[in-house]
Amino acid sequence: MTKRTERDQRTQEEKGPGVELGALVGPMLTGMATTRHDLLAWVHAHGLAALDELFGAEAVALAGPKGRHQPQRTHHHWGTAATELTFGGRRVQVRRPRVRQTIGGEATLPSVAAFRGRDPLTTRMMQQLLVGVSTRHYEGSLEAPPSGRPTRSSSKSAVSRAVVRRTRQSGCTSTWRGGWTGSRCWRCSWTASQTVIVVLGITREGGKIPLGLRLGSTENAAVCTELLQDLLARGLTLDGRVLWVIDGGKGLRKALGDVFGDAAVIQRCQLHKARNLDALVPQARQVYIRTSLRRAYRAPSAAAARRQLTALATWLERNGHADAAASLREGLEETLTVLKLELPPTLRRFFATTNCIENLIGTVRHVTRNIKRWRDGDMRRRWIGLGLLRAAERFRRIKRHGELDGLVTALSANLAERAA
Repeated sequence: MTKRTERDQRTQEEKGPGVELGALVGPMLTGMATTRHDLLAWVHAHGLAALDELFGAEAVALAGPKGRHQPQRTHHHWGTAATELTFGGRRVQVRRPRVRQTIGGEATLPSVAAFRGRDPLTTRMMQQLLVGVSTRHYEGSLEAPPSGRPTRSSSKSAVSRAVVRRTRQSGCTSTWRGGWTGSRCWRCSWTASQTVIVVLGITREGGKIPLGLRLGSTENAAVCTELLQDLLARGLTLDGRVLWVIDGGKGLRKALGDVFGDAAVIQRCQLHKARNLDALVPQARQVYIRTSLRRAYRAPSAAAARRQLTALATWLERNGHADAAASLREGLEETLTVLKLELPPTLRRFFATTNCIENLIGTVRHVTRNIKRWRDGDMRRRWIGLGLLRAAERFRRIKRHGELDGLVTALSANLAERAA
């Protein structure tokens, strides 16, 4: 043993045994939990006591003090009754004084009417579910209820019924109504034993608006046509030509042509085109193809991009990738629409892909991730609509939205060129 080791051991023996970390942290956490519980109990007790005083004061204001003769009395006391008010995410039963009119029925206390008129219970439930709490664990996510007071409306069945009622009242099943002046719409699909087609619109001010949804077995043209026609029937207004960004679905492309005709300007998602090519070529050549596509789509003009993409298709054929070459040539002109419109660089990158809708899809999946059993189409519409409304609350305007007037001008000029 070295002298340094002996000196360290001797120093430890002189200081005595060390204090374990758990011996310090344990009492600290216990004290914090006790203080929190006592504070919550104190708030509950004094809050309910203040509520009882408020009810009593209002009863005295209507019927006067108890036990006193009043010749001009219009109300009189009539005992107490149990009533339920929302408190801490659940219904709590409290006692309220009853006041009856001398001529007529029972009078409602102003504070009781005000508290009943506000319904924060379903709002609290919706907030809990949106952050990921399931109906089964809703009661466990709430604070402790007031002691000695009966409570209800926090079970999984009560929460489920409240959510169904709220989503139907908020319009999640009937999608969104009103008039819009859209600059562009998208389409996305989200599957839960069925395909869900969703349309997202971009206004001229740069805002994002979910416009509608439709359930179907597949992404066929009939389902997409019904959705687009429903948008027009519900008041969707389109001024002139509109840019539609899609991922290359055949059914949606056909539906846009059938419903809007020449008014629909199609932009195929460049990112989806690159993913399709990656699936058709060996991994060793994916980097080269992805780089070539990126260079072509960033070309200064549509003609330059067309030459580079044509050269890439020829190279694919010469190297034995005929399927990849055919996939690249399919819809090639529609992937260059943003270049033909000569949009500013920021808007060109934004409108070249369907990345904007990926955030919406992620929000819908987050909201519906706790659902293990989808019962019917009404349930799917309600929950997907709830996810879309949740996503709409967090939308921000697109970058360089002040340049969207240039898009409208470019679409009008494109229409004039086609007419000529």
